[in-house]
This record gives sequence, structure tokens and C-alpha cells, in this order.
Amino acid sequence: MATQLLSNCRSLVRGGIQSNYHGKRLYVQGQLIAKERQYFYYIDHQGMLFLDDARMKNFTSCFKEKKFLKFFLKRVKVNRKDNNTDWPYVSPCGDEMNYIRCDDLPVVYQSIVHDKGVPYLSWGDEKGLLRVPLQISEIAMCPLSGRVYHPAPFRQGGVGLIKSKLAIELSNSFVFEGDEGSPSAIHWDGELHQLHHKVLSLLDDRPCLGRYSEVIK
Repeated sequence: MATQLLSNCRSLVRGGIQSNYHGKRLYVQGQLIAKERQYFYYIDHQGMLFLDDARMKNFTSCFKEKKFLKFFLKRVKVNRKDNNTDWPYVSPCGDEMNYIRCDDLPVVYQSIVHDKGVPYLSWGDEKGLLRVPLQISEIAMCPLSGRVYHPAPFRQGGVGLIKSKLAIELSNSFVFEGDEGSPSAIHWDGELHQLHHKVLSLLDDRPCLGRYSEVIK
């Protein structure tokens, strides 16, 4: 049933089987290698999911079906199979393996939702399709890119990107000291919280984020 769900959703956005090139590898969506059916995806910095070979990557062509997104994203994990930096993440489904590359990270937090007064960061959509408790002191801004991050589930790599719109809202509450490139604290819920920046150390371990290593101490 899960495989059928994936197949049905892919059929809505595919333009036919064709050879595609990314990095150093030629691939065909649905290719069968060593008894493994392979598909290839892309997640942008807004958290939208696409087939990697989609010619236009925008809201019109991204996946929107909630059951599919929840099923797919919950299974995302770091690709430790072959250290293939072209596809640093995978989402397994039975005999199928879905390979993923990202503009930044596979977890992109899109909004803050509340449940019984407790704040959560939502990913997959803006309404809490998937969520993690908000740890306000663990928010960190990369001084090189200006992007804002927060811890994510260990399976997905331990760190997630905060969508730019939400990051801008949070940045209005940042406190900077001197010429520091990153904020030292944040005003939240009537209190001042010191920021620890621990999550930035995880960026250096992500194969697609080596460009940040020079600013992570």
C-alpha cells in the first residue's frame, strides 16, 4: 500500500521516463539496480519536495499530498550506504530507495504551531504535519550564510533549517553583541534566552554543507 501511494503521487508530476544527469552520475527515474528500484528527489530551502528531474521547481510542481509527504519525510535519513555526496539523504520504502539531494537540509521548519500551549516547529507543511518541540535556546544563525537552524530528529541528521520567512520573524527578536556575526540571545515569551549555537557543529558533518566548515569552530 505504501509503495502504491508513492507511485500514485509520482505519476501526478512525472513527465515520462527519461535519462537525467546530476553530479557525475546518469540516472533514470525508476531504474532497477541490484534489485533496488531507485527514484531521485530534491528538497528546496522552502521545504518543498520535487522529483529531481522536474524541469520547473515551484509550488505548482511540488508534492502536496499530505499522506505522501508524511510517509516520505518521516523515513528520510542520512545516506550512509555509499557515502554518495550527490545524494546525501535517502527515504527507503520496501524494495524502493528514494535518493534525495537538498538545497540545504531535508528538514525545513515552516511555522510555529501550538498544542495545549506548548510551541512546536512544524515541517512537511505549516500546520504540524510533522513537528518537534521548539527549543528556543538551541536556535542558531550561521554567520556565513545568515540562515537559521534548529535541532531536528537524529534520523534526519540532527539539524533542520528554519524557512526564511519564519527566520526573519525570529530574527526581529535576536540580540547581537558588538560585531558578532551571530546573535547571542533572543527575546521569547517575555524572557531573554541565551543562544548556545551547538547545532552549528552538526552542519560540518552534512556532506552537502561542507561550505560552512570554515566558520564553525
